[in-house]
Amino acid sequence: MVYALWPRNDVPGVQPQEGPGLGQRAPSTGERRAADTPEALAPLRREAALAACPTPSGVSAAGPLTGITLECIGDGSNVDLGQVLAGRPALLNIWAYWCGPCAEELPYLQQYAQRAGEKIAVLTVHNDANEANGLTRLTDYGVTLPGVQDGSGRVVAAVGAPNVLPVSVLISADGTVAKVLPQPFRSVDDIADAVRVNLGVDS
Repeated sequence: MVYALWPRNDVPGVQPQEGPGLGQRAPSTGERRAADTPEALAPLRREAALAACPTPSGVSAAGPLTGITLECIGDGSNVDLGQVLAGRPALLNIWAYWCGPCAEELPYLQQYAQRAGEKIAVLTVHNDANEANGLTRLTDYGVTLPGVQDGSGRVVAAVGAPNVLPVSVLISADGTVAKVLPQPFRSVDDIADAVRVNLGVDS
């Protein structure tokens, strides 16, 4: 099977394009655009109606995500990824608004999260500085998963993900990276199989 994976950050001067087959873009220069103020994002956040980001459990955090503080795309609050994910397994899905395969797999992730319940945290990581477009796409897809804004690619760097999208990162309950999967999921069962094999969680 051939996967359509879109390169990130390696074609200077090429701007984001929308639609399948047009996934190359210029490197981001910051976490978000200057235009993406809280006031500008507020109506988009209301329309997206995303689930709240996880809150710290009180379990000691370890692993490469500790200390990475990002904005929760749903409400603008800040979260330390290591702290909010500590104590239970997690699936981080790194995506961008312009990525065709991301559009296909995000609804499967939504369905999987509903099926898995509290067994595993599922969190999206928007890997482009255009936060407004990220919120708009999630609304378009009907995806209400909690997510964070990471236009500067801090999560990608921390986990050593390759230069493609989408990427799913499976995090063990102790905060260590169990597996980096640079491929789109094609079904809910695909996701469940990956979680079972790499995290030992039946879901």
